[in-house]
Amino acid sequence: MADVTGSSAPFPGRRASARRFDWRGLGADARAAVPDASLALVITGLIFWWLYVRIENGTSPSIEIMPPFDDASEYWWYWLCQAFGWSALLWAYVTVVFGLLRSGTRPPWRWLSAARVEKWHRTTSLTTIGLIFLHMVSFFAAELQTNFDNQATGELVRDTLVKVFVPGGYPTGTGRIAIFLGLIAFYLAIVLGLAFYLRQTTGSRLWRALHRFVIIVYVLSAWHTLLYGTNVWFDGSFRTLVWALQMPLAALLLLRLLAPARPSERLRLRGPRRESRPLPLTARLAGRLAVVATIAGLLAVIISGADGGRTGHGHSAEPWPDRWIIWTGLLVLTLVLVAVVHRLRRAPQAPARDGGPGNDDLAADQHAG
Repeated sequence: MADVTGSSAPFPGRRASARRFDWRGLGADARAAVPDASLALVITGLIFWWLYVRIENGTSPSIEIMPPFDDASEYWWYWLCQAFGWSALLWAYVTVVFGLLRSGTRPPWRWLSAARVEKWHRTTSLTTIGLIFLHMVSFFAAELQTNFDNQATGELVRDTLVKVFVPGGYPTGTGRIAIFLGLIAFYLAIVLGLAFYLRQTTGSRLWRALHRFVIIVYVLSAWHTLLYGTNVWFDGSFRTLVWALQMPLAALLLLRLLAPARPSERLRLRGPRRESRPLPLTARLAGRLAVVATIAGLLAVIISGADGGRTGHGHSAEPWPDRWIIWTGLLVLTLVLVAVVHRLRRAPQAPARDGGPGNDDLAADQHAG
């Protein structure tokens, strides 16, 4: 998810339980996501079929890395896990696009209203979280299947739960880093994504500030897949294409930062600066420079073809970074989030007069479609 909705102060007439978490809104969005989730399952099935056929006919590069998995019918749980991972990354890509369109300057198409993009963003976000969870569940089943004869059932289930669902619990191989990154992305998606349904308690200004960090979820997801996914552990046009597809997303993110929907979020190096801005000038400037650096890095990867992943013969550098570096980055992110909460928790809610959506806009979004 990306920064999407508008201002909505708590409604005094609601019960305290309703103000804590918007279960009604979550239920409505979950029902609206049924067509979207159904399409995602169909796409997952097609990806699974494609992977299955390539394993069966011997054309999958993954067999070079993992020869024991050349029997697709025996290890179908693993290939289903891979299929859910790819569809999850695809839906993450789509929902980030919708979020950036919602919070930035949208194309002047009459059918692309703010309420419609908002609805698409919320439903695809929920579908993405569901796909990631199914990716993890199918990996759990694949691990049970692979190690069933090596451990007692109770011990196997306990150890597999730790390996699949606990960050840092996977002990060996590229999974030490890959699964670590994927789990952090999943739990951050839950916290930063579903925070939308707490906006009546936190206030929309604080929620919007926190929700901007959800772009990190996509970065971690893409990193998890492109550097360590077994289906891209090879040099070739496919991996280069997937990297190239990140360019439009990075460009859209830069456009959203340079031309946000809310004038209060625009970068003004001169002129009056309002003290009520959620982020100081240096932080907003650093964000734009970071995106420019990301685009330059993507271009370097696409041109050179070197991204740190495995080559066609399975050779690669040692997994990087070490887990302590990831833990340190997570700690820094947590401290930044705490600082944002501390800065904005007592800030008054500004009226929606800067061109961004306000309470009326929110009501339109909730009843859209």
